[in-house]
Amino acid sequence: MDTETFELTVAEVVEETADAHSISFDVPDGQTDHFAYKPGQFLTVAVPSDQTGVAARCYSLSSSPLTFAESGRLTITVKRTADGYASNWICDHLRQGDTMRVLPPSGIFTPASLNADLLLFAGGSGITPILSITRTALAQGSGRVVLFYANRDESSVIFAGELTALAAAHPERLQVIHWLESVQGLPSAEQMKAFAAGHSSYDAFVCGPAPFMKMTIGALKELGFPRERRHQEKFVSLGGNPFGDLHDVEVAESEIAAAETDEQDAAEDLAGSSRGPSRLEVELDGEKHEFDDWQPGTKMLDHLEAKGVKAPFSCREGECSACAVRLLEGDVKLLHNDVLDDEDLAEGIRLACQAVPVTDTVRVTYS
Repeated sequence: MDTETFELTVAEVVEETADAHSISFDVPDGQTDHFAYKPGQFLTVAVPSDQTGVAARCYSLSSSPLTFAESGRLTITVKRTADGYASNWICDHLRQGDTMRVLPPSGIFTPASLNADLLLFAGGSGITPILSITRTALAQGSGRVVLFYANRDESSVIFAGELTALAAAHPERLQVIHWLESVQGLPSAEQMKAFAAGHSSYDAFVCGPAPFMKMTIGALKELGFPRERRHQEKFVSLGGNPFGDLHDVEVAESEIAAAETDEQDAAEDLAGSSRGPSRLEVELDGEKHEFDDWQPGTKMLDHLEAKGVKAPFSCREGECSACAVRLLEGDVKLLHNDVLDDEDLAEGIRLACQAVPVTDTVRVTYS
């Protein structure tokens, strides 16, 4: 099944800081159902590239689903990175009235309940999904929100004005702590532990540069935060192209060769087995789908799409978490995985776009 893509018009571009721009898109009335999203999810956009035709990138939505429901407008926030082709192109070239091709929102970095007490950690541009969660929790939930936001200096703080306004509007529910490297130096693991220790019953969400996330997650683990209350957003540059365009021949051949190596290994493993098709049971958006003909070597996402099930995905390459499912029964083999760590795998999380069956029955949920 072809990837379902959409072309959205840029409604507004706001320069949040010297290095960060917020891009708002208008979603046509007939397409709003495709773009309903949860706080903390991301949008995959197609950035024009002379080398590959398209550079696909994932950017978190900073807007709130409540705002989208009222206005039909959603917003991503993009911060320049030194060698980031896509982020620099967006900040330098995208203007009101332009159009971009996008995939519907995806991702699992979202609270199970907006009424839970939330402990949020953001480093730099990691504030983007954290702000969406904060906005939505304050508007629709009842829990307390504590936000630790680390930046290089005061000029680097994205959404400073809005965070000040939100804290003033919700003095009993929102506490914002700004940590500036220029004033306090880089936060240490011990300082993070000391800060988080007073909120050990909260649900924690962490987004930011890799060293910041590693240190913060490590501190939460040492404090005994259970896995179900520790959430970490992970992004890598997508090597594949989910938009269906033709790549530069050499780039395409290189990617195909790498993919075939992994899939050939899996195919050889499966060839030695005389197993027939597996039974697949999937829980998605409150509905159950059951199939008895999931063939060995066929990826779960491909099988679901062939059956007409609109399962979530973004990169199709095992490089993001958009298609993540949780195993309830049976097991699968992942042909490729750049995003799930050992703890995720131990918790039964798998990537549908790279999962092939290894047991007679596999039961998963997208919730």
